[in-house]
Amino acid sequence: MAAKKTCPWPSNDPLMIKYHDTEWGVPLHDDRKLFEFLVLDAFQAGLSWAIILKKRKNFRKAFDNFHPVRIAKYSAGDVKRLLNDEGIIRNRAKIEATITNARKFLEVKKEFGSFDKYIWQFTNHGTVRNGYKTLKELPAKTSQSDAMSTDLKERGFKFVGSTICYAFMQAAGMVNDHLVHCFRYKQMSSSAG
Repeated sequence: MAAKKTCPWPSNDPLMIKYHDTEWGVPLHDDRKLFEFLVLDAFQAGLSWAIILKKRKNFRKAFDNFHPVRIAKYSAGDVKRLLNDEGIIRNRAKIEATITNARKFLEVKKEFGSFDKYIWQFTNHGTVRNGYKTLKELPAKTSQSDAMSTDLKERGFKFVGSTICYAFMQAAGMVNDHLVHCFRYKQMSSSAG
C-alpha cells in the first residue's frame, strides 16, 4: 500500500504529524480554543512551532487551560509565577501580552457575542481554500491577515503582527493551506464552512 501523501513540514516528528493530521487547518469556532491558538501563536514569535507544541501541556497548566476570564485577572504575582515556570517560554513581554490579550478578548466577545463571530469576519465567515503545491508558495501574510492584525492592534491586542495572524488563520482553519497533494487538503475542503 502506498504511503499517504502529506505536507512535508511535520517531517518525522510524531507530535507535529499528529497536530498536522488532526488539528491544523480544521475550521475552529470554539472561543476558548481560538484564544489558545492566539496565545500559542504569540509565544511562537521567533521560535519554531515544534517547540511550542512540545510545551503545550505546560502552557495549558500554567495559563489555567487558556481560560480568558481567569487570565484577565492575573496580577504581578502571576507574572512572577510564570517567569519562574521552566515548562513554558519565559518571556515577560509575551506573558504580559497574554494577560492584556485575555482582557481585550473578553471586550471583543462582549461586543460581538463571541470572539468567533469577530475573528471569522476577516475571511468572510468561511475558509479561504488555497491551492498551493509547494511550501515555497505559502505566504507569510496576506491582505486578510494584514486587516486582522490592524484591527486587533487598534483594539489593544499585543503580539498580533500580520505574520502571527496568518499563522493563527492557518491553525484555526480560516485558510486551507494544506498542499493540494496532501490527504488533508480534500478533507478540509469538503468540511470547510
